[in-house]
Amino acid sequence: MKESSISIKFLGAAGTVTGSKHLLKTKHTQVLVDCGLYQGLKKLREKNREPFPVQIASINAVVITHAHLDHCGYLPVLVKNGYKGRILMTAPTKELVELILRDSAKIQEEEAFQANKEGYSKHSPAIPLYTESDVDKVIELIETHQDRERVRISEDITVEFIKNGHILGSTSLEFHIDGRKIIFSGDLGRGNDDLLAAPEVPEGAEFLVLESTYGDRIHPKEDVLDLLESVILNTWERGGTTIIPSFAVGRAQEILYLINELKDLKRIPAIPVYLDSPMGTSATEIFLRYSGWHKLSNKKIYNLDRHVKFVKDIRETQRIIKDEKRKIVIAASGMITGGRVLNYISQLGWDPLNTILLVGYQGEGTRGRSLKEGAKELKIRGKYVQIGAEIQTIDSLSAHADQKGMIDWVKAMNQIPEKIILVHGEPTAQNVFRVKLQDELGVEVLVPELLDEIKLQ
Repeated sequence: MKESSISIKFLGAAGTVTGSKHLLKTKHTQVLVDCGLYQGLKKLREKNREPFPVQIASINAVVITHAHLDHCGYLPVLVKNGYKGRILMTAPTKELVELILRDSAKIQEEEAFQANKEGYSKHSPAIPLYTESDVDKVIELIETHQDRERVRISEDITVEFIKNGHILGSTSLEFHIDGRKIIFSGDLGRGNDDLLAAPEVPEGAEFLVLESTYGDRIHPKEDVLDLLESVILNTWERGGTTIIPSFAVGRAQEILYLINELKDLKRIPAIPVYLDSPMGTSATEIFLRYSGWHKLSNKKIYNLDRHVKFVKDIRETQRIIKDEKRKIVIAASGMITGGRVLNYISQLGWDPLNTILLVGYQGEGTRGRSLKEGAKELKIRGKYVQIGAEIQTIDSLSAHADQKGMIDWVKAMNQIPEKIILVHGEPTAQNVFRVKLQDELGVEVLVPELLDEIKLQ
């Protein structure tokens, strides 16, 4: 058999759920699929500052599936280190990428300043991984495309964006190379999301690179409104604050939507709600501009902001913390790896009147995972913080499809892939999912390690 000239080198999200970077290589072209930051375990975060594992000048294009940091957050580093090529994504993804990268840069600058001021960093001085000026250079390179648009990257590669319901603008990617098709699932959304339509199903392909975040579990069948109402009311009635770590754009909008529903139905009182993010930006205008990417009416979109105060300045964060009135605070990051949610937890997390509500996936090595597993103290900015607040979890608010959802998505393809490669998952989840896929679909399933290169033949 003639050796294939198509291969994929896995530069991130191999054996972990973070740092997504997959280098698709042909004889003439190299395309980086996603360019994410590592989060969670220290040994993973340190990789963000290591030299990039391939020559940056050899990359012809970067294609981004969606705007979460673990899929786009390394772009400023790539560009700072010399990348000058095309960066392709959908139009709503571009708007969210700009917001999220500026948010990330601002948080890094704030945290570096704080670390230098208090002397808790091992580096002297502490330096942010990138700044807002680095983000400016990324934005200049971005080009946007429509869903189902076939885009030519080079003479031998085209790519098509296919909506996948994870966050606004998110897509799977279907590459066409020399008569072969390769699909990258991106992060697959769920079929019953309040804001977004179910993932669209591609025609199929010879090869599929599939996420595996929830490869070992099925989401519980829960009434999310009932659960959220219970958490908020119980905290309110004992005089506490509900702290919800969340991505500032994406999952936060679903939480705001659900809180508004509870208020409209008179199931909770008129509790003050704060969305604390350096960008301090409402997602309303972005949702209004991209009505084809979500299920909300214009009235529902406007309602997202009706009961919420957006917090820009860190001084306002401190004022909210010191205000003893009962409230709901939504703040990044969703896995408590950084951001302003650390301010709330470090200063309010000790109090048993308060609740910390975890609403998304909590990666290995993150503070969110520690809390979910029962930790009673967290190390935050060089100091140990005692946790007395009640810890609650709503797993059904995850933006990821579960094992059944992912398998059903693959089964719905007209052409079932001959080979499936699992990425973006922890080892236990990937091993369970690998066996399940092989049993149900009868296909070869591979689980690459970091820096493995798989030839597609």
